[in-house]
Parts: sequence; C-alpha cells; structure tokens
Amino acid sequence: MSVSLSSILNIATSGLEVAQTGLNTVSNNISNVNTAGYVREVVNQGSLSVGGQGIGVSVQDIARTTNQFLEAANLKATADSSGAGITSSMLDQAQSLFGDPTSTSSFFGQLDSVFSAFSTLSSSPSSTAGAAAVSQITQFLSSSQAISAGLGQLGAQADAGITSDVTTANALLSQIAKLNGTISQATVSGGDATGAQNQQSALIGQLSGLMNVNVSTTATGGVTVKASDGTVLASDQGAATLSYDGSGATGQIIVTPVGGAPQALGARLSSGELAGLVSLRNTELPSISSQLATLTSQTAVTLNQVSNSYSSVPAPPTLAGRNTGMDLTSDVSNFTGQTTVGVVNGAGVLQSSVAIDFSAGTMIANGGTPVGFTPASFLSTLNSQLGGAATASFSNGALSISAASASNGVVVADDATAPSSKAGQTFSDFFGLNDLVSSATPADYATGLTAASASGYPAGQSISFRLTGADGSTLKDVTVQTPAGGAMADLVNALNSPTSGVGLYGAFQLDAQGQLSFTATGGSGVSLSVQSDATANTATGTSISQLFGIGSAARTAAAGGYAVRSDIAANPGLLQTSAVTLGAASGTSVLAAGDTSGADAFATAGQTSIAFAAAGQAAAGSTTLSGYASNLSGDIATKAAAADSAATSASAVATETQTRLSSAEGVNVDQEMISLTTYQQAYNASARLIQATSSMFTTLMSITSN
Repeated sequence: MSVSLSSILNIATSGLEVAQTGLNTVSNNISNVNTAGYVREVVNQGSLSVGGQGIGVSVQDIARTTNQFLEAANLKATADSSGAGITSSMLDQAQSLFGDPTSTSSFFGQLDSVFSAFSTLSSSPSSTAGAAAVSQITQFLSSSQAISAGLGQLGAQADAGITSDVTTANALLSQIAKLNGTISQATVSGGDATGAQNQQSALIGQLSGLMNVNVSTTATGGVTVKASDGTVLASDQGAATLSYDGSGATGQIIVTPVGGAPQALGARLSSGELAGLVSLRNTELPSISSQLATLTSQTAVTLNQVSNSYSSVPAPPTLAGRNTGMDLTSDVSNFTGQTTVGVVNGAGVLQSSVAIDFSAGTMIANGGTPVGFTPASFLSTLNSQLGGAATASFSNGALSISAASASNGVVVADDATAPSSKAGQTFSDFFGLNDLVSSATPADYATGLTAASASGYPAGQSISFRLTGADGSTLKDVTVQTPAGGAMADLVNALNSPTSGVGLYGAFQLDAQGQLSFTATGGSGVSLSVQSDATANTATGTSISQLFGIGSAARTAAAGGYAVRSDIAANPGLLQTSAVTLGAASGTSVLAAGDTSGADAFATAGQTSIAFAAAGQAAAGSTTLSGYASNLSGDIATKAAAADSAATSASAVATETQTRLSSAEGVNVDQEMISLTTYQQAYNASARLIQATSSMFTTLMSITSN
C-alpha cells in the first residue's frame, strides 16, 4: 500500500511541477505581450512510466509557436521593402537635383533658356542680350556640374551605406552562429532555449532588412542561414564573412564561407538594403550621371560647331584650339575638302589668306601658286604660307594661330561647295579653334582615326576593365596590354582578344567617325567599366579612356570641365555672331558689324537632330538636344515614380506579413487567460491529490500504531 501511496504522491508532485512550469510560461507570455518579435511559448508535456505503469507527467520542452511559412514570407517581404525603400529614397534625391522640369529655373529649363537668349540676341542685338546669352550658358554648365557633384555624393553615400551594412551584417551573422551553440546546449541538457531562440529570430529579422536570406531549423533548435543559392552564411559551424570592394567603377560584395574561398556575392544578393545600395551605386546613379554628361557634352559640341563656323567682330587676334588628345600628324590625316585661314585688320578687311585644300594636299597663299604638304609637314607649310602675317603652333594636342599684329585678327572659313571635313567636323571645329565652350580634356570622341591610323600608344601599357552581368554580378576583370603593332587595328584586336581581352563578352568597334565603343554580345546585357587606365598617348599623355570616352567615369569627368571660354565670359562682345565672307570685294570687310546670322544659328541649334551615343541605360539614337533633355527628364521621373510605387507596395506587403506573423506567433491575452485558468486548475488538482494522499497516509499510520 505504501508503494501505491508513493506512486500517487509522485504523480501529484510531477503534475504540480508541470502546472507550475505552465503558469510561469503563461506569465512570461503575458509580460511580453507588447515585445516586438516575441514568439508565444507553450509547454509540451509527456507521460512518465515504469514497466508500463504510469508514474506521472513531465515537461518535454518549452517550445515557441513558430510558423515557418509566415516567417519565410516575412523575411522576404522585409528584404524587398528595405531594398525598395532605399532605392526610392535615393532616386527621389537624384530627381530633386534637376529641379521641377516645368520650371524655367530647373536644369532642363536652363537649357531652353540658352537658346531663347540667343533668339533674343538675334532679334535685338545688344551688349545686354549678349551678356544674357553667356550668362545662360554659364548657368547651364554650372548646374550640370552641381548636379553631377550631387550624384557623386549620392554614390559616395551609397558606398558608405554598403560599407556600414556589411559591417552590421557580419556582426549579425556572428551572433546568430554563436546563439546556435547556446540553443544546442540548452536543448541537449533539457533546458529552456526559447530565450536564445527569440533573440536569434530578432537578429535574423535585422539581417533580412540588409539582405535576402533563407532560414532552416536544425535538429538541435538552432538555424542555418543561407544565401539564395544555398551558400551557407551562418550555421553550427560558424559564420561566413562579407567584405566590400568599392575600389573600381563597379563595386562588389565578397562572401567568404566558413572554410571556403572568397567569392563575389553577385546575383545571390537580390533584395534587401544592400542590394538596393549596390544597384544604386553601380547602375542607377552612374546611368543618370552618364546621360547628364552626354547631354552636357553634346550641348557644348553643338554650340562649338556653330561658334567655329562664325566669328566675332572684330576678329580675335588668336584662335587657340582645344586639346585633341593626339599628335598633329594624326589630327591632320584623313581631312578632306577646303578651308581658308585669313588675317583681317580691325575693320575686318582681309590682309592675308591661305587656302588649304586637304583633298589635293596643297596650300595657296593670297591666290598664288599651290604648295604641296603632307600631314607631317602641315604646320611648317602653313607657317611658310602665312608669310609672317600670322604664326601657327601646336602644343599639348592643341593647334593655335595668332596674328603677328595685335591689331589684326584671325578668321577661318570653309569653302561653300567643298567644306573641310573629318569625322563630321570642319577644320576649325575639329581643332576647336574658335570654341565658345572650352574643356580641359578631350570631350569630343569623334577622333577621325581609322584602322590604319597610328594609335599613339606604345606597347606594354595597360588598361583594366570590369565586365558586369545583367544581374549586376561581376563576370570578369580583364587587363589588356597595348600591343606592339602601332595601328588602331592592332589596338582594337588586342582589346577584343577572347583570351586576354573582352572578346568573350562583346567587342570594341571603331566607327566611321573614329569613335571607339564597346558593344556587348547580343542579348547578354553585359556592361563594361574601366577599373584603371595607365595608358598615355605619346604626344599628349591622354589615356585611352579619356581619348575615346570609354566608361561613364571618363565622360562624366570630361563634362565636368566645361566652361564658357574665359575671354568671352569676360567680354560677351566676342560671341561669334558674324559670318565670314571671304569672297567679299577687295578692300571691303569680310565681317559685317551687326550681322546676327551666328546668333540665328545658335538659337536654332537646339532643334537640330544629332546622333547620341549610348549612355547609361539610354540606347544610341538621333534626336535634338531638347528631345534628349526631355527624354532624360522623363526617364528620371519614371524611375523615381516606379521606385516610389515599388516601395509603397513592398512596405504594404511587409506590414501585412508582419501582422499575420504576429497573429500566428504573438501573444493573445484571451488565449493566455484560458491557459492560465487551465494550469491553475491542474495545479489545484495536483495539490488536492497531495493533500488527499497525505491524509490517507496519516490515517494508515494511525491504524498501524493502534
């Protein structure tokens, strides 16, 4: 009988202990009813038996009421929302840099104002109107540079954000991995692991805001965190390490798994704040910068095409050309047609002239006998034919022609029927002899070079490219050595080598205008950026990427150097508004004071269709400056609106999944009150059983003693 009473007492005691554990669990749940991320805990009970006979109950474990499906959905929604949110925020900031496109004070409004100012100058010529036109150009170029700087700052902000997020992600992965050990020990020893599991879940939630992850539960209650392709980021074995390489034009995040080799995370990073920042840094912001640089450059090129076709009154004493990036022999080669260099006095009366026939390879001074020249002898022959009336010089890639007398001026005019031409430019335009907008580095990439032209780059120099897939992952870094062959064909072949160049992913092509550009293999979506460039043209020191504008960084840097020519900025009266009529009667001026034909040409330049190279995410095509500006404005607005819509949608989904997850895993006070009542009744029942057993034992002892 004593054995039976002892068994009853054990049953009651075990029931009392289980009920007490249940009450403690309910109390813990209620106290955390408003704790974010807390998962409701339940007590799982089991029976105790010996030899098939029940001897009580036990707490098998205290478990969290998790819902793996909703947790996975919430992690994905959190990553999507974070990525879309940062993208929307930064694109909105980028759009604000351009101003309201409907306002005349916006960047796009300033471009329209440039041509409007010239229209005013044409209809009402005055020093005030000329100054207004120069001011509008200056304002447009200054705004372009300010916007470019702002986009650069956003890129730097994205860089800093990636670096910070990588540091945070590494800390989170390390903590998640360490908690696996704590949870495993508690599980094996029969302890309560829910506290550590809740902490681990909170850390995983923070991690999902940074990057998309997949999570699975281990047999010991911990977790394995993986990237989208299954790469283990955190497990019982430890945590992977992330690092960020932002040294080149295209930044990339590197992951080093436990015991593994470093590898680019690439497309495995598809959402989360890190994915949004990487996309902004590598694609979205550079694309906008590249299109901005293209618009600015083409505006400068278009204005210079007009200015080089006209002259100021009086003519300037010196025509100082821009740096072409090449030597004079390469510059002069492949020119065709006819042009004339003239020296005029202060009244515009022609004093001396040299007619240059590039097609025939001759020069004629003042209607005399033709004298032959070659590209190599061009400068010496020109100086000889100028006969001291003016002097031509070439230095650092720039041709200059100066009148011998400070009271005289220099003009250049092309033949009406057979104008000089190379790469679609006249002689004066190609050399930038009478530019309105100056640039510190080559910014017109129509070099006029052909496959047979000398490249100007000696053997053994290097340029490094990064080839990036459509998903943003780095495909390959390639360093190309300039070849021993000195022709452009040799350079292009070296760049396109399938083994040491970019040939597996696309090809460089030299077009009829001498522009060198990369085209990816059809449909691949591969893009190319310049990581470093140690090449230098023998004559000018200009690198390959600078000469041909390869990569958005080179074009953006070139566009940042534009300014109204200093002498014109100081004296707007030097604007090139007059046509040069070298066929004028002897003794009459070849420049007409009050002639506004140049102003007319400036005013209509914005409506002339021109060819635009591919830039950023904009394809190559022909349109007007105003049309390109409108397209750019629309693209930025569309991207910003789409990003805002995506962020709003992703945020709504994240909120909904969190609400459902909280409903499934969170604490319901009514439910806890029911559990509290149940455990209280169980506790009372066990206590009464102990009390009854005690009374029975006392009675039996009393009977025995009697």
